[in-house]
Amino acid sequence: MARDTQYSAGHFLGTAGVDQKKWSRIPPAPLLEQTAEAIGRRSMNVIIAEDGSDALARIRTIIPKGSTVMSGSSTTLIEIGFEDLVAEGEAGWRSLRERILAEDEDRTRNELRRHSITADYFLSSANAVASTGEIVACDASGSRVGAWPYGARRLIIVAGVNKIVPTLQDAFDRIREYAFPLENARALRAYGTPSMIGKYVILAGERDPGRTTVILVKEVLGY
Repeated sequence: MARDTQYSAGHFLGTAGVDQKKWSRIPPAPLLEQTAEAIGRRSMNVIIAEDGSDALARIRTIIPKGSTVMSGSSTTLIEIGFEDLVAEGEAGWRSLRERILAEDEDRTRNELRRHSITADYFLSSANAVASTGEIVACDASGSRVGAWPYGARRLIIVAGVNKIVPTLQDAFDRIREYAFPLENARALRAYGTPSMIGKYVILAGERDPGRTTVILVKEVLGY
């Protein structure tokens, strides 16, 4: 079961003025299966997890000990307990995020961030998943999505099924009408500055079958 955090969506629904019933619903089982099949046809591995705990257990079986691991800023990953697992060090992974946070010099820290997108395993969430198989995310700077197209050796995307929408156009609409207002409210509370949609990434298929694993979690997660 995923946990509620100070930055979970429920804390910003009123401030952001979003339509949760329209954009954050658990889809019927046939739509979930249709979506999983469509993603699979695009040469990506698909796992349907029962809840956040199940998703975290699946991640642990995928990533070997000794692997370098990096994650994009993600409420979803926090809610399923991934960030805590990495910080504890018990999984035996080499956290590039911890290395970045330990660096005091700005220039070196920025170089480490750029290098981190080439991690053995980069984990992220998505802002929308089209039932036709495309996966979409946006970010202000690009640090959260820079690894998606090519940089990371392996990419793991964890998304609640509440992010499934019918079409690619609906994915863009969901981002503008739901995900971005919530992220903007979070950024204002966390940093005191607004966010922006700086970069979009659409994952429409893989030439390297199996490079990307998509874990669809049967819970409401993230934005």
